[in-house]
Amino acid sequence: MKTYSAKPSEVEKKWYVIDAEQVVLGRLASVIAMRLRGKHKPMYTPHIDCGDNIIVINAEKVHLTGRKLTDKNYYWHTGFPGGIKSRTAGKTLDGDHPERVVIKAVERMITRNPLGRAQMKKLHVYAGTEHPHTAQQPEVLDVAAMNPKNKRSA
Repeated sequence: MKTYSAKPSEVEKKWYVIDAEQVVLGRLASVIAMRLRGKHKPMYTPHIDCGDNIIVINAEKVHLTGRKLTDKNYYWHTGFPGGIKSRTAGKTLDGDHPERVVIKAVERMITRNPLGRAQMKKLHVYAGTEHPHTAQQPEVLDVAAMNPKNKRSA
């Protein structure tokens, strides 16, 4: 018996929309990462991009457990000597680009190689409820209903 290996032409990619309101960030990111990689499909092949396109709305209303709003830091370097900077998760969520919290959480669960970069291009995150992908007719994926622990009230 031979092992099945999917070809890129055989892969069927769907569109899903996920509402991130009051959903725990880490649990949301793990579901999104699994869907982007295509690991939920029986035809999953590690070296082929089998994943679906994911649209995340209400990213600004994602929930962080514990003290992560004040204690979790995002670091970056400006490229200049002594140029390390940081920002807390709470300030990022309150800032101009709250969707970056969701993007970073998913990005760190995807492999860091050309295939991972191709998979990350299929992730579309929006802070509010509106998105420009209605023409793709995305199906609703209710992450909050998958497990009672996925959703927390404020």
